[in-house]
Parts: sequence; structure tokens; C-alpha cells
Amino acid sequence: MPLLNTITTPYAEAFLQVAENSKEIDKVISQAKEILQLWNESSDLREAMASPVLEVESKKAAIQKIFSKKITPSFLNFLKLLADRQRIGFLDSVLERLLEIYREQRNIALATVTSATALDEGQEEEILRKVQAIAGTENLELNLQVDPNLIGGFVVNVGSKVIDASLAGQVRRLGLELAKVS
Repeated sequence: MPLLNTITTPYAEAFLQVAENSKEIDKVISQAKEILQLWNESSDLREAMASPVLEVESKKAAIQKIFSKKITPSFLNFLKLLADRQRIGFLDSVLERLLEIYREQRNIALATVTSATALDEGQEEEILRKVQAIAGTENLELNLQVDPNLIGGFVVNVGSKVIDASLAGQVRRLGLELAKVS
């Protein structure tokens, strides 16, 4: 188990248990994804929460102000606990581990789909059906990302499987084939 998991796993498991017991698991998982997105988009928030200069009470006040109306009381208490224990700087890792454990418990596969442009609903549904067939499960969560460097098409990662249907991937494979011929 990686070192970071030894820090994050106990918090993630305990909070999942609290959410299960209070029948808030679906709400908490949705909120965890939203907070993780906010965390990843806001370098100011990350830096403030990881700062050793900012006192715990100030961090807890900021957490209260930012999240009190957006998350369940148990989630708010969880964030404050992380601040108290000097672990709020690891929030992204704790939430990612929480989502991993949740998926493992429910046999949900995570598929990351990276496309050159944003997908419309029809494209998402078509990719979801194809990835479900590849993954061999109906329980699938799509993580959609956009990378213009792909030029066109998409790349799907499900566990250790990678499907590269991007134009950049095709050009790369063609270059490798041409290099073999020369």
C-alpha cells in the first residue's frame, strides 16, 4: 500500500461508514466529486489549506464559510476534522481514495474518456455502451476529459485497458509502422 494510502484510507473508510449509517451515501459521493473538482480548479484553496502558516481555526472558518450551505453537516464535520488533524492539505487524496473505496465496494468500474472536444449526450451514451461491453459490467462511471492535443477522436482507459481511437494515436502508430519499414 502506498504511503499516502496509509494516511488517506482510514479517513476515507471512516467517513464512508458514517455516510452509510446516516443514509447519505449517494449525496456524499456526489458532493465529494464536486469538492474534488473545486479543489483541483482552485490553486488558492489548495495552497491556503496546505499552508503551515494558516492556523487550524482559520482553516476551519474558511471551510465553514465556503462549504456550509453546499454539503451535508457530516461532510462539513469531516472537513473540519481533517483540518484539526492537519490533514486538510491531503483533501484531494482523501476524496479520491473515498471514491475508489466506494467504487470497489459496489463493483463500479471507472472509465476515463479523453476526447479532443467535449462530447454531446449521444456520443457519451454510445461510448458508455461500448465501454460497458469492454469492461464487462453495467456498473460504470465515466470520467470525461478534454485534450485538444488528441486532434480528433478519443482515448478510453478502463483499469489496465486502453483504447486509443484518437487521430494523434493513429498518426503515432503510422509513424511506428513507417519506422519499421525503413
